[in-house]
Amino acid sequence: MTNFDKHKQLLNKELDQFNSILGEILPRYITLMKKSDSSEGELKELGEIEHFLIEVNAKIAEIKNKLDQDLFGETMELYYQVKKQASAGDLRAKEHLNKLRTSLNDSIKGDTFFNWN
Repeated sequence: MTNFDKHKQLLNKELDQFNSILGEILPRYITLMKKSDSSEGELKELGEIEHFLIEVNAKIAEIKNKLDQDLFGETMELYYQVKKQASAGDLRAKEHLNKLRTSLNDSIKGDTFFNWN
């Protein structure tokens, strides 16, 4: 098993755990939000859960933003390196450049590469 495979497996496991934990917290949050005659303890719990969910949401947004930026930056850097090699007459680079152009074009059309918001 490669180092990447180990990291991938670990990350998937942790994401599954994260999703499972959210699956336990969110129903309680929704129940507390809908409750009209909450006790003081329940209101405190609701506030704590809400604060926690806001923090989690901010962390998720930060991770997603970093991922988007890193993927975009690395892809663009590769694109221009290959374009430079292709311009110098490298036939393999020209092939690679065509594949990259197709991939980038498909990603733009499918809105999978750029987040336009």
